[in-house]
Parts: sequence; structure tokens; C-alpha cells
Amino acid sequence: MTSDSRGTASTFAQLGTVTKYSFLNYLRARRFLVMVLIVSIINLALTAAVAYTRSAAFLDSTPLGFYGAWWGSFIDISILLTVVFFGGDAISGEFQNKTGYFLAPNPVRRSTLYVGKYLAAFIASTLILVLFLAFTLANGLYYGMGVPTQFAESFLFAWLYLLTALGVTFMFSSLFKTTSISILITVLLFLFVFTVIDELSTILLKIEPWFSITYAEGIIANILTVPFPLHYVAAITSGPGARFSFPTYNATVPEGLEIMAVYLIVCSLLGLLIFERKEFN
Repeated sequence: MTSDSRGTASTFAQLGTVTKYSFLNYLRARRFLVMVLIVSIINLALTAAVAYTRSAAFLDSTPLGFYGAWWGSFIDISILLTVVFFGGDAISGEFQNKTGYFLAPNPVRRSTLYVGKYLAAFIASTLILVLFLAFTLANGLYYGMGVPTQFAESFLFAWLYLLTALGVTFMFSSLFKTTSISILITVLLFLFVFTVIDELSTILLKIEPWFSITYAEGIIANILTVPFPLHYVAAITSGPGARFSFPTYNATVPEGLEIMAVYLIVCSLLGLLIFERKEFN
């Protein structure tokens, strides 16, 4: 075996070790259990509410209407909670808790540490996403809704959005040395900043917010709508002596996937670059 092949094997072995123990840390810290409980409580509450009220929004609609009301309405907040739980302090914690001091002297590349932690967070987040999927499918099949092709597509879009949101989260976790700040910035960004940008762009500037990840994320729910929402809807209302235009934009599926891909690549690389250049001091 050549020195290059031994180096490659060693890198992959280290990557597997970092991923394994990062995932075990989620279990030891009970973060994974907490997310399982949160997602289970949300879905059990939905299950009880639908069974008790027999809500027309869920049951008196097409299968796509059922999955749109259940999956499309709640999966985005579930993904946000998941990436914050598993990625919010993944890198910043190394600086705040001083654990990076013990890692720096070891022959482990920063990139290996970064990718290993990312993979661990992605695996844990995927398991939570699958748990949400299981609850949704169980209720859908119980009420005879079947599994439409569009729902499978929506799951794949949600999976890509999860991967992308983790990339953004890791970038901010690398940028700050305090876990509370990196987590707060991530939550504010996804809950408020991108939403405000979307609204200002469409209402005031009347331009498509093609630069927003939350705009792209709309394809997760929109794919469950038949027909798929129009890319541009010009809503005009008239008032006393004035006419107001409130346009609405909806990302097409190719556009949404492209935006997510750009965010994933750019934010992941930036996060890795920041982490490799930041000193443990």
C-alpha cells in the first residue's frame, strides 16, 4: 500500500470515527431523544385533533390536500428545530467549550472534523425527518389516502432542504465562537429575516425573491397542490382613488432545487473555510 493510499484510508477512518462519536454525543446529551419527543408530540397532537374534530381541511379533501395540510404545513418548522438542535453549536461549541484545544494537536484535519460533524448531524436529522414521515404516512393510510407520487417528491425536496439548512447552520456555527449567538442567528434568519426579505421583495420592490432559501423551500408544500401554483400571480386591489398591486411569486421546482443547491454548496464551503482559518485562542 502506497503512502497516498494509507493517507486516504486514514482520513476515511478518522471521518468515520468523528461521525460516530459526534452522533453518540447527540445520544448522550439526549438531544436526539428530545427531538424525537418534540416531533412525536406534534404528530400525536395532530392525530388526536384530526380524529376528534374530523376536520374538513384534512378528511374532506383529496389525498394531496390531506398531505398538504399535515406534511406541508408543519415539516418546515420541524426541519428548523432539527438543524438548530444538531447543528447550531456543532462547530462553535468547539471554541466555547475549549474542546478544540485538545483536537488541534492531534493529526486530524479540520476538514475531517467538520465533515464528520456535518454527517453526524445529517444522519440524526434524517432519522427525525423519517419519524415525521412515518407519522404522516400512518395517518394518511389509516384514512385511506394512499401515497401519491407528489408526496414522495415532497419528501425528497424536504430532505434536500434539510441538507441545505444544515449547511447554512454550520456556516454560522463556524462564524461565531459562542453557541448561543450562532443558534440565535440561525433561528432569527430562518424564522424572520428571510421571511421579511421575501415580503419586502414582492410587495415593495415587486421582484422575485430568487435569492431566498425560504422562497425555494416553498416547493415542498406547493408540489402537493394541483395544479402547481403559478410562478407569478398579479393581485390588484382598488381603494379610494388608488390601485394597489400585491404580486405573489412561487418558485418552480427546478428553480427551487437550484436555489437550494447553490446555498448548500456556497454555505458549506464558506463554513469549512472559516473553520479551517479560525484560531483556537
